[in-house]
Amino acid sequence: MAGSWQGTGFNLIARPDFAGHANLYLQLNQTSETYDVNPIGSPVPNRACGCDGVDLYGVTYLHKVRDAATGSALHIEPGMWMIQPVVDYPPEKPPTGGQIVYRMASIPHGNSILAQGAATRFSGTPVLATSQDPFAFSSFLSFNSTPITGVVPPAEAIMNAHGTSEAGTSRTDHLKPFQQYDLTVPEGPKNPRTPYDTNPPDPALPSELLGVAMQDVVNDPITLLQSVVRKQVAEGYSFEGVAINVMTQARVGFRNKVNDPYGPYTTVHPPNSDGGLTNSPFLLGGVPTGGMGPNAQTTLVYATLWIEKLTHPTRPPMMQLQYAQMCVINFRILLMPNQGIVGWPHVSVATLRKSFG
Repeated sequence: MAGSWQGTGFNLIARPDFAGHANLYLQLNQTSETYDVNPIGSPVPNRACGCDGVDLYGVTYLHKVRDAATGSALHIEPGMWMIQPVVDYPPEKPPTGGQIVYRMASIPHGNSILAQGAATRFSGTPVLATSQDPFAFSSFLSFNSTPITGVVPPAEAIMNAHGTSEAGTSRTDHLKPFQQYDLTVPEGPKNPRTPYDTNPPDPALPSELLGVAMQDVVNDPITLLQSVVRKQVAEGYSFEGVAINVMTQARVGFRNKVNDPYGPYTTVHPPNSDGGLTNSPFLLGGVPTGGMGPNAQTTLVYATLWIEKLTHPTRPPMMQLQYAQMCVINFRILLMPNQGIVGWPHVSVATLRKSFG
């Protein structure tokens, strides 16, 4: 993991639009990203009261994301990845052949997270669906963008099934689908979505990215990672590496049927997952939360990173890092405040290559 990584990706975030007097603004960005990782040069001793102390090892990182078209800054995240050994108090051990890992991260909006999970080796094609895994070597069943009912930890969030579309989802008789997610409806003041009202101006959305229809990208951005891997498989590459799955709490649910926000669901408890997150008083709308609810409260983060070594019969090997991340952000429907809090998915994906930068 240590080294410099560069590449491209896609970012989707539903954000409040109080100034535009709209329920939400759907921000869509093609991204240019760097991910610089440096080893921590010594063990980090953690003392304990209920067992022997342990030494942690890890790396620091700095993740920067820019808009690919305009070069404007979108995201900066300093953080650390740490490896924890097996412990008896509390009893924690990783999957066979794996390691307990956690990620600590902070972003300027006023959020800090600790997301724990496990790192495991794999041999085979990552990201692509298999009979056992919707996204091979990921613990998570969906990175879908369709809004959910807002919940706050430790309550279990229930995410929509992969392939769900906002246009095809009917929640109640009086809550219509949010048209920002439906690309057949042009963007504008009554349907605020990129590139409407961007500064500097963003170009119009393309009809497809990497051969994936743009509507499918909006529904499930992870389809972009799958498109990259399918092309590499067709070119003759094979894969091995390490998959890292982390989450800020222990459990998350996923609906079993497409476009069904109320039906049965499967609860997932990834190995070693746990943690927590904090939001600034501004994001919470006050402490305690004010009458209008949170401004933008992050309540859940889960992510899979695939660190991949690609080999080819006639080409040099290369190192590739792919990630898919889900954040759930709570805020009210501005024009329908009596509908309660909604959990709005913020989904980010990227494919990066090891560089000498």
